[in-house]
Amino acid sequence: MNETLVVDLGLLEYRQAWDLQRALVERRAADEIPDTLLLLEHPHVITLGRRGTMEDVLDPSVPVVEVERGGEATYHGPGQLIGYPIVKLVDRLDVRKYVRDLEEVLIRASQEFGVPADRDPRQSGVWVQGRKLGSIGIAIHRNVTYHGFAHNVNTDLAYFAKIRPCGFDGSVMTSMERELGRPVGMKGFRDAVVHSFGDVFSRPVRWTTPDAIAATAPLAPLSASRPR
Repeated sequence: MNETLVVDLGLLEYRQAWDLQRALVERRAADEIPDTLLLLEHPHVITLGRRGTMEDVLDPSVPVVEVERGGEATYHGPGQLIGYPIVKLVDRLDVRKYVRDLEEVLIRASQEFGVPADRDPRQSGVWVQGRKLGSIGIAIHRNVTYHGFAHNVNTDLAYFAKIRPCGFDGSVMTSMERELGRPVGMKGFRDAVVHSFGDVFSRPVRWTTPDAIAATAPLAPLSASRPR
């Protein structure tokens, strides 16, 4: 199973995507499915990772979900590309390399659009001259990764003022739209991420459908709006 299935789930509620990830993790751990990359957007939601607390939430008007990924508080919403790779690691000690590879995927895709994305040696994620463009927070169960990345494409950055994102002031966050001074087509960026994922992880990728993914997990059919 060295190919990766890729699916665009459109706009999907956070808890539904979370349940789907956990079901797929069990199937991947048992070698019943190949590695799978879920791409989607979420309605407005704040998530708290293992190091996050409610003190990081400055405005409780947005739904808050506490999860098992690494990191602190972050915001998800429309205009942000979410990626949840369900990947079986050969060696659990490869976690640091896995995170760096996810960063590389987003850096290459962003640079294709003219955004000078790079790393910050002191922090994980994707950065542009001291501004944070993309966040990464993962969890691992039975040597299979889940959760993943959130990359600000055309995100409404005002929502980051409602939290302390990863312990920072909300003003540290940026988006591709802000950096370029114009909106970025989500479908085009999504496709660049998929191409970059195949290159960085050195494996073929194959698109599949939400129905095919739902059929591999014991969940209700996915209900999602389609991508722009």
